[in-house]
Amino acid sequence: MSTTEQTYIMIKPDGVQRGLVGEIIARFEKRGFKLVALKLATPSKEHLEEHYKDLSSKPFFPRLIEYMMSGPVVCMVWEGLDAVKTGRAMLGATNPLASNPGTIRGDYALQVGMNVCHGSDAVETAKAEIELWFGKEGINQYKLASSSWVYEA
Repeated sequence: MSTTEQTYIMIKPDGVQRGLVGEIIARFEKRGFKLVALKLATPSKEHLEEHYKDLSSKPFFPRLIEYMMSGPVVCMVWEGLDAVKTGRAMLGATNPLASNPGTIRGDYALQVGMNVCHGSDAVETAKAEIELWFGKEGINQYKLASSSWVYEA
């Protein structure tokens, strides 16, 4: 059964530097997700180490942190039906060579170390990442405009 949930998506420094922010946002909007949080951030080493703590024992961890500090990132929270699972499918495989054309990484990523985006891999992970990057007050709740809404001058 499909459920409405939130997912955390981050456009990494290579995606920001290559001017892919608008394209990536457009893909999520066109898919029908609702943007409920957005910010440009230049995270500290400590913040990134917390975000990627599950990878801290990997040999590539220091390079990952260095790369993630190479420029700003765009942090987003998207809301919709099965947002975590669908968001991951939209991003494609972590390794761009294994990502299908039509996915964000399949279309834009150059290598595993610079794969344009991060996306939450589970609902619980999404909750923790949203808390880490936006806190409890950083999410906007609103209803989408409906066809019955009319602007009166």
